[in-house]
Amino acid sequence: MSRGAITIAYVTRLLQDAAREGVDAGSLFREAGLDARLLEQPEARIATHEFIRLMQIVMRRTEDEFIGLGRGTKSKPGTFSMMAHAVINCPNLGHAIERSAQFYRIVDLPIELRLEEGATESRFILTTEAPERDNILEAMIFIMVRFWSWLTGRTLEPISIQLDFPEPPQADEFRKIFRGPVTYNNARNAIVFPTPWLSLPLVQNPLSLSKFLRDSLALIIVGNQRPIGLTEQIKAIISKGYGNSFPDFAQVCDSLNMTPQTLRRRLKEENTSYQAIKDNIRQDAARYYLAKEELSIDEIALMMGFSEASSFHRAFKKWTGQTPAGYRRELLGLPPESDDDEEGWVTG
Repeated sequence: MSRGAITIAYVTRLLQDAAREGVDAGSLFREAGLDARLLEQPEARIATHEFIRLMQIVMRRTEDEFIGLGRGTKSKPGTFSMMAHAVINCPNLGHAIERSAQFYRIVDLPIELRLEEGATESRFILTTEAPERDNILEAMIFIMVRFWSWLTGRTLEPISIQLDFPEPPQADEFRKIFRGPVTYNNARNAIVFPTPWLSLPLVQNPLSLSKFLRDSLALIIVGNQRPIGLTEQIKAIISKGYGNSFPDFAQVCDSLNMTPQTLRRRLKEENTSYQAIKDNIRQDAARYYLAKEELSIDEIALMMGFSEASSFHRAFKKWTGQTPAGYRRELLGLPPESDDDEEGWVTG
């Protein structure tokens, strides 16, 4: 995957249990716009974006995020999304890992996750008795490491990956994903990582999560997580305040341990400003919250840091050319209202 292509042999290994679910590999390839004759060429490769499209089709056809690997025990579509929502407000990665383990303990899946914290090294232990457990364990490890990287805004490289089963024929495909060693025939399955990871703060929030989940498979597979920049750090600080009030510039300076002069200079070097960042995130957040019918536009205006709903109305119309109520009706597929009804935008 790191080379931008996946062998057909590895793809076939992942699809073998989808076939047991009655899903024909050839039809999957054709639906994904791939030549089904590639299935007869194990050393051939498909591009990463083609692999992503293929996996999305398999998940939809099998109605299973494990793409049939559990043989009758399915991870229903939306399970990963619910886990992500369960951890997004955790203060650091350690709490997020613990909560994800708790989540999978209460859903009906044959997998147990456990965190073992050590002085310098910690382990995330995975145990399952599911059929085709080898594939499931590899997939869970891959997804967890990439998801942790996204949560923290860093490229996290484990010290090692330990697996308890014999080395499979396509082991090199999995090894390419990690810089640290991947070993087989161990006593247990574990992601071994530096203990300081546990104290890393989460830089993501419910708004960025909603964007992530729209294309989570692609973002997880492609990876390329870069260290979080100053603009992203400020967005994370602002986003944590939704539902209360936006922090002022002085509060942001304190959070970043910078003087106002230093922060202004650094932002100028990035060709932006605190006001521009705030306006940008307000636009994204406003669109996100307008999709939630249970929130009135008055409430959304306050959450966006506007003292009056009328100010929010003017700002949103400047950003989008639409009123908040008009945008909400269009987003939710509601019929347009007359000009006389537009006065109801404040609470609509």
